[in-house]
Amino acid sequence: MGIDTSCDDTGVGIVRVQNGKPEVLANALWSQKVHRQYGGVMPEVASREHVERIDAILEDALSQAGIPLSTISAVAATRGPGLVGALLVGLTYGKGLAQGLGVSFYAMHHLEGHIQAAVSEHPDLPFPHLALVVSGGHTHLFKVNAPGQYELVGATRDDAAGEAFDKVARMLGLGYPGGPAISKAAERGDPAGVALPRPLLGQKGFDFSFSGLKTACMLAVKSGVNADDLAASFQSRVVESLVQTTKRAARALGLKHVVVSGGVAANQALRTAFKQSGLKSHFPPMHLNTDNGAMIALAAVKNVLAGDVGNDWEAEAEAYLPLAQVPH
Repeated sequence: MGIDTSCDDTGVGIVRVQNGKPEVLANALWSQKVHRQYGGVMPEVASREHVERIDAILEDALSQAGIPLSTISAVAATRGPGLVGALLVGLTYGKGLAQGLGVSFYAMHHLEGHIQAAVSEHPDLPFPHLALVVSGGHTHLFKVNAPGQYELVGATRDDAAGEAFDKVARMLGLGYPGGPAISKAAERGDPAGVALPRPLLGQKGFDFSFSGLKTACMLAVKSGVNADDLAASFQSRVVESLVQTTKRAARALGLKHVVVSGGVAANQALRTAFKQSGLKSHFPPMHLNTDNGAMIALAAVKNVLAGDVGNDWEAEAEAYLPLAQVPH
């Protein structure tokens, strides 16, 4: 069983392993709608929502899987990164649940969960390969040398891509969350309708930056441009930055395969661009793109298969928890 309460989604997933292959039996999720009135996530509100909902979400997961709680043989929960208060809810709940059941407990990394959500669908994925995690709070590019072995290739210097989507959507009055709203408006607009800068054009490294693009959008809004054209142009620039930077990294490292995961990986324009990029791109199923408990269970399965007995009782919630460092 995997539990994720890293931000504003309460997720409980159940994964069964047969002959070394994981199968998602359940993926129960509660997405908190209360934050829409604020235009972003309120940390304390998110924590209270997790506390109020997690029992019901666990029962929903067991119902989906059609199994009793007593059949759970291990529990995993996200330890970071994320909102500390929100993380504590799932982490302490998972520890208590595992102790009560007398089973192993695994404290997992949120970004590894996103990566494993895609990798589990592609068991023959060769190593090494690239993994791009792109969501509301994260835009990271990793080289994956082996299961659980990561090197940070590039990361955002400011806003994550999903965060930029949220902020531009707010500028345009499109509501929260911004990703789906921008995508829908972009379908009506011209991606060349508003001249916007290309982030970090000409850089030698593989970082991302969306702050300047966000500022350009704010100035465009003040000038009175068509909202749909701006949405389409903004989305086009973000997609271009993600794909082109990943392509350059792949060429430099001599790699052909890339895993693309996280909430923004549900964006159809991004998926299409990667499929046309010349890279062999791999995505999670649509229902595993956003934060969820099943991806945390899948990440723990990797540890189980590697012989890790799961003894993470002392693990603490960490808001800033790197998955890997830039190699020296």
